[in-house]
Amino acid sequence: MIAAPTVLLLPGWQGSGPEHWQSRWEALHGDLRVRQHDWDTPLRGDWICQLEEAVNQAPGPVLLAAHSLGCHLVAGWVAASPNFSPSSNNRAGRVLAALLVAPPDLTRADLPPALHSWTSHPLQRLPFPAHLLSSSDDPFCSTQAAARMAATWGARHTDVGALGHINSASGLGDWPQGRAWLQELAAAAVAANPAGSVAPPAATSPFHSSNLP
Repeated sequence: MIAAPTVLLLPGWQGSGPEHWQSRWEALHGDLRVRQHDWDTPLRGDWICQLEEAVNQAPGPVLLAAHSLGCHLVAGWVAASPNFSPSSNNRAGRVLAALLVAPPDLTRADLPPALHSWTSHPLQRLPFPAHLLSSSDDPFCSTQAAARMAATWGARHTDVGALGHINSASGLGDWPQGRAWLQELAAAAVAANPAGSVAPPAATSPFHSSNLP
């Protein structure tokens, strides 16, 4: 029988405050936040390495719950990690699925300079199921841009209505609907795994941010 998955929370630029749904899930459900060395200066290679380490240290299968820039972290990590080489086909990654909430449009002309390094990572289909949630009045991403990202990543797309950036200011509390979507992703991923188990991480050489562009 498959082990209970570890939920890794991936906050975006500047982190998630105490009233953010990610922080509430951390307190309520015991989910694990992937810590970054610098939330204000999000160095892409460093953030990717932190996620790689968190996944490899997890005791079993993993669910990713990403917000804002954290969604692009998932995509950048997949593109860079040796766990997602064509030969591994994600069996080494142990990622069951990813919930991608309010990814910003990195092609915007007014993109903050702190995020410019994130525009260079390739956009490609994710090797695991994903559900992208966008808001109709997100100031950082239009519905059309969110739909394009979902199509590129091979993710299901749901417009959740006018919830801004789906963050602390959205007043979501514990956000039970978001949790239900995450649980739905997990159930579908487990049902699609006929072996009833997930392989451990691949034995790879150390993964350093200096190796990333």
